[in-house]
Amino acid sequence: MKRLFLDSSGLFAAAYSRTGHARDLILMAVRGEIILVVSQLVLEETRRNLAESAPERLAILDYLTAGIPFEFVKPAKREVIAAARHAVLKDAPIVAAARKARVDYLVTLDKKHLLGKPELAAYVRAPIVTPQEAFERLAKPD
Repeated sequence: MKRLFLDSSGLFAAAYSRTGHARDLILMAVRGEIILVVSQLVLEETRRNLAESAPERLAILDYLTAGIPFEFVKPAKREVIAAARHAVLKDAPIVAAARKARVDYLVTLDKKHLLGKPELAAYVRAPIVTPQEAFERLAKPD
């Protein structure tokens, strides 16, 4: 079964909109088709960002996270420091968590710092893709 690390931008998108590929990935996880991996930081950051920009969607986030059998990963401080050599400091905990979790994909909407960075994908040891790209790759038969 494929394992995907979902960062806060992807989880935010799933809570914010009823449609879209971020929500599709959530539904796939609920159906047991994929494993979604997150860190506690992802949940906290998503909650904080929703509270600031769309507080009415916090209940949806709670509903989604209650039904998703997330796998949690917690990178060690040394792993975050190592990741900071490859990513901007604010994203180092995400990069470290994805690398530690040995996922098949790191799913994000962060075009500025994560997407389109082949050297970062090499460090994570997984493609860094949008929710749409992840969904399309998962839909293809092996």
